[in-house]
Amino acid sequence: MPWTYRHATREWRAFLDDVKERMSLSSDNNAYTAVDGVFQTFRRRLTAQQGLDFANVLPSVLRAIFVQNWDVTSPPVPFAERNVLISEVKSLRKDHNLTPDNAIDATAWALWRCTNHRELERVLDTLPGPAKAYWQVDVDDPAELEQRIV
Repeated sequence: MPWTYRHATREWRAFLDDVKERMSLSSDNNAYTAVDGVFQTFRRRLTAQQGLDFANVLPSVLRAIFVQNWDVTSPPVPFAERNVLISEVKSLRKDHNLTPDNAIDATAWALWRCTNHRELERVLDTLPGPAKAYWQVDVDDPAELEQRIV
């Protein structure tokens, strides 16, 4: 059994707690909406194969969220300026969305902490340049991004 299936709840809880803390959100529901918006915004810019390649390096619950309700028949749209991407993230379920402006950065930070860096870097290197920039995280201490649950 893959490790990520056996420890899915533990991985998800650690990721969600990281996201909530980075976004200063108190609700799991608000954090989920933000993450879902970040994922949907990103995947709209990928082909189905690129998206599946990316999803395959995610922990199991994040993988499921990433592919949920994805219309793979829609052609990818171009990447845009960061402020446009953030607006798109915040537009998901807009009447119930408290997503902060740092949603992409916070999700990226939490994502690096819950994934195998070598695998994530490998798949990002196969995607268009802006895809890698989408998940770029700048930290003073690289240890801050070390995978928490191994």
